[in-house]
Amino acid sequence: MTRFSYFLFFFLIVLAAHGQAKYTSMQDALFSSGKLNGSGGPQSVNWIRDGNQFSYIKSPGKINTYDPATGIDDIVFDGSNLKLPGTGQPFQYDAFEWTSDFNYLLFRTNFRQVWRNSGNADYYLYSLKDKSLRLVAKDAYTSQVSPDGESVAYERNGNLYVLNLASKKEKQLTKDGTNTIYNGRFGWVYEEEFGLVRAWEWNPDSKSIAYWHIDESAVPIYQYSDLSGMHPDYKKIPYPRVGDPVPMAKIGIVEIKKGKTTWADIPLAGGFFPRIYWTSDPQKLAVVHLDRKQKKLDLYMVNRKTGQAGSTMQEDSKGWMDIFNFFSGIMHHFFFPKNVNEYYWISDRDGYQHVYRYDYNGKMLGQVTKGDWDVMTVESVDPQTRLLYYTSTEASGLERHLYKINLDGSGKTQITTTHGRHIIQFAPGGGFFIDTWSNTQMPKQVEIRNTDGVLKKSWQTNEGVKAFVQAHAYAPKELESIRTQDGRNLDIYLIKPMDFDPNKKYPMVLSIYGGPGAQSVYDQWGANPYEQYLAQSGYVIASVNNRGSTGYGRDFMESVYEQLGKLETEDFVATADALAAKYTWLDRSRMAIQGHSYGGFTTTYTLTKHPGAFKVGIAGAPVTNYKLYDNIWTERYMGLIPENEELYQDNAPQNFVNNMTDHLMIAHSLEDDNVHVINTFQFVKLATDAGKEIELRIYPPGHHGVAYSGASQVRLWQTYLDYLDHWLK
Repeated sequence: MTRFSYFLFFFLIVLAAHGQAKYTSMQDALFSSGKLNGSGGPQSVNWIRDGNQFSYIKSPGKINTYDPATGIDDIVFDGSNLKLPGTGQPFQYDAFEWTSDFNYLLFRTNFRQVWRNSGNADYYLYSLKDKSLRLVAKDAYTSQVSPDGESVAYERNGNLYVLNLASKKEKQLTKDGTNTIYNGRFGWVYEEEFGLVRAWEWNPDSKSIAYWHIDESAVPIYQYSDLSGMHPDYKKIPYPRVGDPVPMAKIGIVEIKKGKTTWADIPLAGGFFPRIYWTSDPQKLAVVHLDRKQKKLDLYMVNRKTGQAGSTMQEDSKGWMDIFNFFSGIMHHFFFPKNVNEYYWISDRDGYQHVYRYDYNGKMLGQVTKGDWDVMTVESVDPQTRLLYYTSTEASGLERHLYKINLDGSGKTQITTTHGRHIIQFAPGGGFFIDTWSNTQMPKQVEIRNTDGVLKKSWQTNEGVKAFVQAHAYAPKELESIRTQDGRNLDIYLIKPMDFDPNKKYPMVLSIYGGPGAQSVYDQWGANPYEQYLAQSGYVIASVNNRGSTGYGRDFMESVYEQLGKLETEDFVATADALAAKYTWLDRSRMAIQGHSYGGFTTTYTLTKHPGAFKVGIAGAPVTNYKLYDNIWTERYMGLIPENEELYQDNAPQNFVNNMTDHLMIAHSLEDDNVHVINTFQFVKLATDAGKEIELRIYPPGHHGVAYSGASQVRLWQTYLDYLDHWLK
């Protein structure tokens, strides 16, 4: 894409904002989300055949394989006429994986959600050779084919099982699973705050499985209901709040043939085992341990046969240790490549996240990357060429790009060059990657390239999105950096109203999240339909990468440690002040702040700690006292009680409702299993006692997103807009 093409398309976008079609309603705007986002390219990508091909869902019921080298795109599975065995019901699935010989597909069907990313399902094995389909695991939480393709393992009701595909015999590997004791699965808090669903891993030799044994017997129970019917049912989950007992965990290695478990000899010491990794040596399992404060990390190497363990690497942080990034979808900061006895660890020990190389004895072999920028993830390591591929912020904190570098730190080369945010799907062991990128001037593009960056196929250009924004009024994001009165530079985006007139005065909505490790502002395509409808309704929309955000180094992110809310909200107020001082068309007296979850917390924090800074606040599912939230997440950033009791008291918006002078709306669901509605109820009670008015919207079902259906989503966002209009217009 040439610079002239960018300019031409952006110029056409600006023209389209004047006199073109507009949204007829909030529903019309929200339901246009797909037209703004477009296609994300191949779905359910599985790299196969040593990374030389990938499979993907071509259309409902059909799976294709694509070869980037030849461009051959073949159908390998067509389930349009397939029926569930023994029934006349059509076969439907939502996920699949291959066996190692690529002769079979394991399908997940009948998925029933339990937590955010997990649930029970039935698993079927399909033979590409004879087109047969058979059930291999019913009502299983997770399932996976062994690396040698001879068995399927699965977790059901707190125990692990394995099915030999040839003999069709099932073997139970663990037997002590209960409602609160799980082998090979997590409870709510481990899954939510450490990000994994499957709590077990096949050894690459297929002879053993390493797994978590979780005991939540001492964890307090939280119960909730949508209060429907004459006698409502209540759901119960073990949910540990700040100061409560954490789940007890230990790591087991079960031999498939004997069914015997060997326990890793690592003291839990009140902490956590957030990750395990099989190494290239099938006799060694790597286990990550964090203390309860999550400031001290140990990497243990465990002998598979004896369970004997030794700490081979330790690291301490003045803030907290990150072993993954939830918001970026980056699940690991440790990487154990095949066929080489070394591993890679992303650490911010020098002030920025960089890659460090170790051998299995814990000897550091070198720092691979260096600079005043952050490595976000290692995409691949090629032991033969001695090259490491990684994504970083070197170009800008607003962008993400792919680089390659020699393992000794020499020969760094930037592979992706078009400005914007690049999300990479790298072929393990192969020579290709899928690059999904966009910037504020160009909607999502999906390209297949080789590791030298040579374009092999432009998979998706989203011409439909371009046509939509040229025919329909569209307000693009504009990136800029502001300087606060105390000398800090903050990256922001602005969206101006459609039919913008610089001679008018406009109200502004500051859209925020602000949580540690998150990032709100990128150089990427703006496709939020609510923000577009706000712009059509005459609002300026802004967002900011406040202190606590990722992508700007350790000190910027970890400055919020033990004082959540304080610096973030200072940055929100500073952003509003700086923009009002810079632009005469912004009305400083008509500004709102709006956020959900952590953004709901910082909204209530802003209105109670900075009264008068914003005329209106809208908080979705807010934490109003972090002692009410789960202990794994909260203690990571706020420390323990009772030693930090005073910090928790100062951090709780509900303790400062007397200060509030502005207008606040809160929306929450009774069935929110993440941020419990007691946060809102306690806040509203204290506000009522103080004579403060709160506009309250309670949705009985709905979970953490508040809304529970398309209609309720439209109603919720329209209610937000009506509230803004009432107080700002």
